[in-house]
Amino acid sequence: MRDNKTEEYWSRFPDTYDKKMEYVVGKELLVEITQELDRLPELGELVEFGCGTGIYTETIVSKTKSMFATDLSDSLLTVARTRVGDHPKVTIQKEDCMATSFTSETLDSVFMANLIHVIESPSTLLKECYRILRKNGTLVIVTFTDHGMKLWDKIKMGLRFVTSWGKPPSHTHSFSPEDLAAMMKDAGFTIKKSKVIGNETKALYIIGQKDKKA
Repeated sequence: MRDNKTEEYWSRFPDTYDKKMEYVVGKELLVEITQELDRLPELGELVEFGCGTGIYTETIVSKTKSMFATDLSDSLLTVARTRVGDHPKVTIQKEDCMATSFTSETLDSVFMANLIHVIESPSTLLKECYRILRKNGTLVIVTFTDHGMKLWDKIKMGLRFVTSWGKPPSHTHSFSPEDLAAMMKDAGFTIKKSKVIGNETKALYIIGQKDKKA
């Protein structure tokens, strides 16, 4: 279920990817996301989907026993290898997050940041997370949203996005906490934490647990 258009879209600017993201959403929000991740408990054996340049891999790895940092973009993975490839806990590899090579029920946690809102079929991604997680496994999602933003802030962020990246992909989503929680529940997760973080720009931060009956 490889999404070539999405891969090509986000692979265009590997060397300036982080700077563009900071320009669009602001450093304040990125710092707040990192602070939330720093508060996570031990996550065991983890896979990160959409690791990009490894910007959050550096933070999340301290919470793991070992981790796979994965992405569909070769150019972004090249940057990630330079950034975190030598870390003893990190294995970097190419994966399609909607149809991975991982065996069912072999991982303790799944983490994704700023991915699910640009995926064409979020429900397929969530089902794949459910499949590869062990019973009671943890799913941690951070994703940008315009939910709760003032109209003028939405307009300004939209202009910054177009200036940096061009026209957004047609299947880009902006989830409310309720919408994303409902999708996770449909995929078999119990919601353990859900909040909107940020000031002028926003992100959803939501943690789910694979249902015990799985």
